[in-house]
Amino acid sequence: MKLQDKAARIQAVLEERFPDPPIALDHSDAFTLLIAVLLSAQCTDKRVNMVTPALFARARTPEAMAQVPVEEIEGFIRSCGLYPRKAKAISALSQILINDHGGQVPANYEDLEKLPGVGHKTASVVMSQAFGFAAFPVDTHIHRLAERWGLSTGQDVVQTERDLKALFAESSWNKLHLQIIYFGREYCPARGHVPALCPICSFASP
Repeated sequence: MKLQDKAARIQAVLEERFPDPPIALDHSDAFTLLIAVLLSAQCTDKRVNMVTPALFARARTPEAMAQVPVEEIEGFIRSCGLYPRKAKAISALSQILINDHGGQVPANYEDLEKLPGVGHKTASVVMSQAFGFAAFPVDTHIHRLAERWGLSTGQDVVQTERDLKALFAESSWNKLHLQIIYFGREYCPARGHVPALCPICSFASP
């Protein structure tokens, strides 16, 4: 099967199974999304959605968050992995947004990736889901599935993002990234997986 044909068939399965995938992280604007995505590193979306309501009830703007002591932020997010580092990043980036961006989350990669705790994947999610820019955020799950399905060499997430962008139409990137995540959770787990029974691995695995 040609790679392009395989990609089209995979996309058809994803569209059939998850025609309207929701954004997994609860948020109300670009700032709360930025914080939620930052918290999701080495932490499940479910766990993030459990801790953010209380955190955002305390502070849901950069101005309010910058006033919250780091130790108090830690208390809200303690059940998330790497919480001391994340609490410092949340406090610091809130102050930077106030000082350098008028209290607004910048809508460009360069400024987003300069913020503490914000890497390319986090910036891509914010650009895609908060601002509607075409992006293909690649987390460890998408990276794993792209390699498993033979869509990428899987050398690193940068290469995987490049490979996936080359295979799929730009207009589909934002939706596809969510579809792959949901598909992986339900049908294509990292462990205990039977490829022959998977709606995609059954034909896509090299």
